[in-house]
Amino acid sequence: MITVIVLAKNEEENLKRCLKSVSWADEILVIDDNSIDKTAEIAGSFGAKVIKHPLGGDFGQQRNFALSKAKNDWVFFLDADEEVNGELKDEILLAVNEAKQNKIAFYFKRNDFFMGKWLKHGEAGNLKILRLAKKGAGDWKRKVDEIWEIKKETGVFGSPLLHYSHPDLKHFLESINKRSTLNAGVFFEENKKLNFYEWLKPIGKFIQNYFFRLGFLDGIRGFIFAVLMSFHSFMVRSKLYLLWRKR
Repeated sequence: MITVIVLAKNEEENLKRCLKSVSWADEILVIDDNSIDKTAEIAGSFGAKVIKHPLGGDFGQQRNFALSKAKNDWVFFLDADEEVNGELKDEILLAVNEAKQNKIAFYFKRNDFFMGKWLKHGEAGNLKILRLAKKGAGDWKRKVDEIWEIKKETGVFGSPLLHYSHPDLKHFLESINKRSTLNAGVFFEENKKLNFYEWLKPIGKFIQNYFFRLGFLDGIRGFIFAVLMSFHSFMVRSKLYLLWRKR
């Protein structure tokens, strides 16, 4: 009834926890972007079907490819650094078995584990992501920060996904560098132009996450997280500026 899809590249440190948490699924697909570690071996040990397919810098395309390989009516996308707890598992199975209120897609709240503690506020405490839907309900759009475009009735689960996003600041900064490059490239392809307002967005992002979304209640971790997310926004615009300069 449910196919779980995990996109992976060199995820041996995260994959065991992720796959163990969805061992109840009818089918597990791991779409492997040419990993050179034990990702494929670990996936196989949990009964997952491993499909080698290069990402090519396009997460939307990779997810749509994965959708085409799913055998079941419902598809659940899970990142390798995420985990489903018992309460969320029960909610998912109940929703799928009862086709709850005719909804064909569901959003998840997500809690981030950052610098040794769970963040409860800021962007980490307010994010909702669409990850479970009936196959054929819609396609994924954009190469990065991809969106599952489903316009029909959706619901929201009460229990959160658990997200072990970055083990330390080094990994967080590496991620920001990679993702900002991809984002800038997509904006350039979309012919997005920079103006004065765009350069204010990184500052606005910090104010929103740290003050209006109460990130300060998470202490120094909340401050660092808000700063880094604002820095990511600044990096995207800086790299987009350089792309326009080279044109």
